[in-house]
Amino acid sequence: MQITDKHNDRIAKMIFASVYPHYVTKVESKGRTKEELHQVIEWLTGFNAKKLQVLIDQKVTFETFFDKATLNPNAQLITGVICGYRIEEIENPLTKKARYLDKLVDELAKGRKMEKILRS
Repeated sequence: MQITDKHNDRIAKMIFASVYPHYVTKVESKGRTKEELHQVIEWLTGFNAKKLQVLIDQKVTFETFFDKATLNPNAQLITGVICGYRIEEIENPLTKKARYLDKLVDELAKGRKMEKILRS
């Protein structure tokens, strides 16, 4: 699939707090926990649960969310297809980071072992 500037702009302006409940629902419906989701988010972004809640309360965009994040140096090990896009072929840095997060949430929901998800 081809990623357009319009697609990248839509992701940048999306409010993280509007997507976060969907992440929680997805992982909990598959028997995983909110705490495990927070562990995955912290691994990728450096945000602990308290900082994550502040960002949710502030209704930051994905652009601001990832601007404030300290991306894990092993994030580039996240590969594969998510939402129809091959992560390693995504050129826009923000879109790539958002798809990293989507991929980790997907792996968590699919029951993958935490040490594999966290690329350790």
